[in-house]
This record gives sequence, structure tokens and C-alpha cells, in this order.
Amino acid sequence: MVLLSFSLIRSARFCSRPVNLTRNFLQKPPILFKRTTQSVYLRADPPVSFYTNGKTVCLRTTSLLHPGPVLTRCRLQFHTSAPVRALPVPVLWLLLKPLQKLTAIILGRSIRKWWVALPANRRQLLRDWAWQRRWYLAAGAGVTMVIVVLLLLTHLDESPVTGRTRLLVVSREKYMELAALMSEGYMEEFKELMVPASDPRHKAVEMVVQHMVNRNKDIPEVCDVPWTVHVVQSPDVNAFVLPNGKVFMFTGMLEAVADVHQLAIILGHEMAHAVLGHASEQASLSHVVDLLSLILLMAIWAVCPQDSLALLGQWVQNKVTELMFDRPYSRKLEAEADEVGLQLAAKACADVRAGPVFWQQMEIRDQLTGGPDLPEWLSTHPSHRNRYTQLDRLIPKALELRESCACPTLPATDPRAVFSQSVRVLLENAKNQQRGGPEVAQKRPMPRITASPLPSALSLSAALLAPTAPPAPLPRASTDDSQESKVSEVALPAPADGGGSMQGGQSTS
Repeated sequence: MVLLSFSLIRSARFCSRPVNLTRNFLQKPPILFKRTTQSVYLRADPPVSFYTNGKTVCLRTTSLLHPGPVLTRCRLQFHTSAPVRALPVPVLWLLLKPLQKLTAIILGRSIRKWWVALPANRRQLLRDWAWQRRWYLAAGAGVTMVIVVLLLLTHLDESPVTGRTRLLVVSREKYMELAALMSEGYMEEFKELMVPASDPRHKAVEMVVQHMVNRNKDIPEVCDVPWTVHVVQSPDVNAFVLPNGKVFMFTGMLEAVADVHQLAIILGHEMAHAVLGHASEQASLSHVVDLLSLILLMAIWAVCPQDSLALLGQWVQNKVTELMFDRPYSRKLEAEADEVGLQLAAKACADVRAGPVFWQQMEIRDQLTGGPDLPEWLSTHPSHRNRYTQLDRLIPKALELRESCACPTLPATDPRAVFSQSVRVLLENAKNQQRGGPEVAQKRPMPRITASPLPSALSLSAALLAPTAPPAPLPRASTDDSQESKVSEVALPAPADGGGSMQGGQSTS
């Protein structure tokens, strides 16, 4: 701005008195700037101000020799280029990540070759030099560690719902830009598989999402995000929510859930990831761990005598980092999303007791389909057994939260008990069939499922908009030889303030 001022003042066609005005500037330092929307004021003696109407720049000043305002106009035009959208910071980090590793590898390999090329006496001199200054080197390393710790402490943040202290290098606003790019990529990837908005399955998911958003408006991270639903025609049992509120539900997940209560709990889990900002939190941890591991990577390539051993050491380092930091932290975030998602579903008046039932169903499904049974420490998600065990512990607290939100009373029949008794009948029939053949097995009938699955229940969308109906009790599964065990429909009652009810069928086997 100073250069602009002097260039305008010294211009012959801009000012008729450049000498006096320049002399006043030079004799009365310093010059202070004050900027407003369309003006720049130079606090000097005499006072000088620039202002513009968008096309013309004007100078207003008062001379010591000639009192009164002097207004001189300039015909110079300012041309600005079109704004260029910069890449989001997380995208830049993703692009620089391979470059950082390559730089560490080249630097470590160069240090190794330099050390091998040194004569023996030079190596000994360097060893003696390092030993004599070991305390200085240790002090430098300690100071560096303190600086790193202080930098990390300045990036601590508090989780919105749980209040947990966490490291957040990537801000939520920056990650929203990356989420917008990710949503565009997913929309392009699934554009041929999108279920139309008029489909009952799409309407059902959208109604459940809107109901949960309306019942959790006390959380700023819920009401500040525009939630949109996209249902993808795919057999994958999967669902995810991006930080910008884009909900992607696969039809395979809709076939896996037994009723609208389980659907609400699954959506609550995925929405909790977006509300808590788990994506930016995990990206922050990954970025910090990658930066710190660059030192170890450089040391591996500097110490290993051969490139093949260095590659092996790098592979071991990646696996150790993944098993010690990435996957345990991912399981921790999944467990937190289970807890917060159960709270979101409880405030939406869902039957939270259906949460453990869903994960028990998933465990039996994996056993029947021969799914991979990996140890939990090798997975990014907790095992099904640990998930329904944890949800069982959280059910009493969730029921208290549900009751405090003026929700109608749940039926006395617990879906967990119904599911356990149904599984027990199935196991007994299987054992009888193995012992005595089909004749013995026919004496104890298999549990009959009367409720239709969610994707084919065309009345689900209408049931979501239906007025409040009293909850229908669930009959317990009977083990009597003359009576078949039944599972009837379960109602997700609406809040007492007049909201719409949600209803669907539950399958417990």
C-alpha cells in the first residue's frame, strides 16, 4: 500500500502538487493505515485518505500552505483476476504424503551411502565428536520434543457430545471442503445405482433421518448440517454418512435390518460419526503419526545395509503403525459412535433394545454365510459380540434418556428376550434333527417369521406418517410342541408432543 501511495503521488497526471505532498510524507513519519470497506486513510500530517468507487481512485488531502481540502481524481483502473479455488488442506496432505515418504527414503539412503564411502578414520572422528557432544545433542532432541508436544497441545479440541479431549489438526471447516469433493465422487460412482426418491425404501430412510434430526435439534452439529439421503442398489451390508450430511444407505443394509428400530439405531450410529467429526479426528491422528514416522523411516533406510532389508523394515514399520495406532483408534471411534448413536435413537423414541439384537443377527449371519472370522485386533471395527455386549450395558442409560424425552412407554416384551428364545428353539430343532432324523425334528416346529423384511414392506413409508398408535406387545416365543413361535410387529411410537409414529416389522431369526 505504501508503494501504491508513492506511485500515485509521484504520478504527474494524478496530483498537481507532488513535491509538497511528498515532502510532507518524508518529514512526518510514521504513516499509519486504517482500512474501511472502500477507503484507506493514512494518518499523517497533513491527513491523507484514498477512496474508490470500484473504478476510480481518489486522493483527499489538506496542504499546510493551502488550507482547505484538495480533491484530485485519478483515472487509473484496477483489474482483478478471477478467484481461483484452492485445494482443501486434507487433499494437499494426501498429495504430499507419498512425496514426504519418498523424501525420507532418499535422504536415509543418501546418508547410508555417504557413511559407507567415508574412510575408517573419518568415521571414528565422527563417532568421537558425537560422543563428546552427546549432552548437547540430547538437549537439542529434548527441546525438539517439547516444541512438538506444545504444538500438539495447541491443537486439542473437545468432542461435541461426549466432551472427550482429542487432537484435531484438521479443522471441521477444512474437512467439509474435502467432504464436498468426496460426495461428488460418490455421486458419480453410484449414479447408475441410485434408488429413485419415489421408491418406498428411499422414503422410509428419509423419514427416519428427518425424524431423528427433528428430535436432536438441541445438538448444534445436527441442526447446522443439511441432511440428504441417497439409497444405493447394492447387496453390500453397508451405510455411511459424510461430514456434510450426505447419507448413503445400501439396500443390502435395508435387507439386514429387521425393523425400523434397528434402522434408526444404524442411522444414529452413522450420523454420530458426522456429528462427532470422527473423519477429521482420524485424519489428524494419521497425519501426526505419518510425520513422526518419517524420522523412523529415514533411520531404517540409513541403518539397513541393503535396500531389500530397508524395504522389509519399512513394511514392518507400516504394519506396526497400523496395528498399534490406526486400527485401535478406529475401533475406539466406532465404539463411541455406537454409544452416541444409541442416544440419538433414544431421543427419537426408538426402541433401543433392538440395538443388541441387530448385532446378534449380524453375528449369526456371518456364521451362516461363512464370513471371515478375523480377530478383533486385526479389524477396524469391534467384533459383533463386543458390540452387542457394550450396547447391552448402555441400554439402561438409554432407556432413561428416552423416558426423559417424553416418549411413550415401550411394550413390556423385550426384543432381546424374544430373539434369544427364537435362537434357542432353532438350536434345539437342529440338535433333534441330528439325533433322531426328520421325524423327531418335526415334533418341534421351527419359529415362523410373520413380519415382512423392511425393503419389501411397502406400508413402511405410510406407517411412518401414520398417527400415533399404541405399542403392540410382542408375544414370547413358545417352545410348546403344539404352538408355533411367532414374532409380531413392533411399533416405534411417536413423541408425546404430537410427532409422527414409526412402525415396522421385526424378524428375530
